[in-house]
Order: sequence, then C-alpha cells, then structure tokens
Amino acid sequence: MTEEKCCIIDKQEHEKIKKNLNVRLNRIEGQIRGIKKMIENDIYCDDILNQISAVKAALNGVSKVLLKRHINTCVVNKIQNNDLEVIDEMIETINKMLK
Repeated sequence: MTEEKCCIIDKQEHEKIKKNLNVRLNRIEGQIRGIKKMIENDIYCDDILNQISAVKAALNGVSKVLLKRHINTCVVNKIQNNDLEVIDEMIETINKMLK
C-alpha cells in the first residue's frame, strides 16, 4: 500500500465524490452494525445472509466509484507523464477486486 495522494483534477468534483463515498460508507457501517445485532439476537440465518449480500453489493458500488475516479484521474495523469508502471498496478488492483 502506497502513501501516494490521489490526483485531484477538479476540486469541486473531488469534494462531491468524497461526500458521496462517505455517505455510502456510513450506510454500510450501519448495515454491519445491524448484522452484528442480528447475530446477537439469533435472527434467522437466511435473513442475515441476505443482509451480508446487501453489504457486499454496497461495497462493490463504492469500489466502482473509486475505480472510475482513479482511472479518469490518476491513471490518465500517470500515462500522460509516461509512467506506464501504472498499467501493471491497475491490472493487479483489478485482479484483487475480482477475487
């Protein structure tokens, strides 16, 4: 994991995306707390599994937003600066996402 900062092309758009992601992550955090309570309260397993599926889908949504932003900003910027290592990095990241 690198400590490199994200490429910011449009500050206003960047802040809008960050706000959107924070809203999504707060919702996911609430869903996780709900799943914990369901387990503590011995709720029917199928209901818990459905909630886990919903959390996975929500996390995939966050990943898609971040992936799109990363490709449109950081990856494009690095390719324009002849840093072609970003392609291998992107392939590795996508492989991890598809596991």
